[in-house]
Amino acid sequence: MQRNQSLDALRGFAILAMVLSGSIAFGDVLPAWMYHAQVPPPKHVFIPTLPGITWVDLVFPFFLFSMGAAIPLSLSKLSKEGASFWRIVWIAARRYALLTFFALFSFHIRAWVMAEVPTTTDHLLSVFGFMLLCFQFYEYKGAQYKSLFISLKIAAFDIAVFLLYALSFNNGEGFSLEKSDIIIIVLANMAFFGTLTWWFTKDHPYIRIGLLPFIMAIFLGAKESGSWNEAVFTFSPLPWVYKFYYLKYLFIIIPGTFAGEWLLRYSKTGIDQPPHIPTNNLIRTAAILSIILVVGNISFLFSRALLPNLILSILLLTGIYYFIKKAHMQKGSPLLNFFYAGAYLLLLGLFFEAYEGGIKKDISTYSYYFVSAGLAFFMLISFCGLQLSKSGAYLTHYLSLNGRNPMVAYVAGNLLLIPVLKITGGMQLLDSLSSNVWTGCLRGVLFTGIVSLITVLFVQKKWFWKT
Repeated sequence: MQRNQSLDALRGFAILAMVLSGSIAFGDVLPAWMYHAQVPPPKHVFIPTLPGITWVDLVFPFFLFSMGAAIPLSLSKLSKEGASFWRIVWIAARRYALLTFFALFSFHIRAWVMAEVPTTTDHLLSVFGFMLLCFQFYEYKGAQYKSLFISLKIAAFDIAVFLLYALSFNNGEGFSLEKSDIIIIVLANMAFFGTLTWWFTKDHPYIRIGLLPFIMAIFLGAKESGSWNEAVFTFSPLPWVYKFYYLKYLFIIIPGTFAGEWLLRYSKTGIDQPPHIPTNNLIRTAAILSIILVVGNISFLFSRALLPNLILSILLLTGIYYFIKKAHMQKGSPLLNFFYAGAYLLLLGLFFEAYEGGIKKDISTYSYYFVSAGLAFFMLISFCGLQLSKSGAYLTHYLSLNGRNPMVAYVAGNLLLIPVLKITGGMQLLDSLSSNVWTGCLRGVLFTGIVSLITVLFVQKKWFWKT
């Protein structure tokens, strides 16, 4: 796969923000904008009618967007080689199956899933589960011990399957296909359908865009009882792993594929390092305005200042366009393409905002898909620009290290760090920080920082997990 540091940084930012959102203090300690907008404090009860988004609500779509952008980058070599239809289907199906297994095993092997009151044995089993995942998903590229690593991989899967069969999960209820990590299940669906969609439309991008209104039509038509749209929407041979409902996230994956194509097409033009210092300053300014645009939309959509947000967005978009254009970016430049796509999607999402009772992550609205995809483009612009300053380059590089090994970052907290903290008594110290706003945030920062260091260690050792 051809790597792009800005894209890796966006993925790393998303995965670390995901860890942070799940590790800050819960209850009435922190303000509502520190949690999902529809699950506010102090009780964190789901309120589906509550409109608005917070930074937490953008974490998952940013990760989805980066997944979509990675598809053309990872398959470009196969495309040039003229890979067959069945080879691509095999690659997509294999990834679908592996991510599904990852969702099932990583969920069930969590100590608090194995027992309502986990023991030291349960926590040790979680750590053992993390070790099994290392062998299952480690990408070994050497030739000398290849057969040994294949044997270890097979053995790790066999042991994991045995644990799922033998352990008494949920206090005796046992293993269940219906219980898994829903985030990973959605990613599995998007990896499969996103890969096939891109492959069959790689030479006809307008067809790829044209698919989205048809998906929208099925969603809207499914609301009519007895319609064929409803039949398509509700049909699922395996409900625990596939629902048509998951395809709504193609509204984020597909724009991401365009970002990947633009990065791929201009990978040799120096997007990350424009040649002239004046140009660098202009792009850095566009990057700063892009960050303000993202933060402004989060703040105003959460506070429901809708008209001020629309006006501010238009003004900021004008400024971003001015500085990118002044940097002498030619027609077809990735940054210009990012701007055009991001501006269109963001404004479309803001025009859709009033529909379905206002923007919401759950139950997700069309405004949410378009706004989050649009803001993802501007986050990509911001990371491209941040690389042009010393401190920004360091931050982008560090985030990109985390983005290169997201599977490790996703489970290191639940399967490694929490069990170790529980066994050693460190969790009591961490929980003691949940007393006020500052320490409640510090709790999440410390936890996320340790997870990040574990992930970076894996990257430095080249222990990459791949599907």
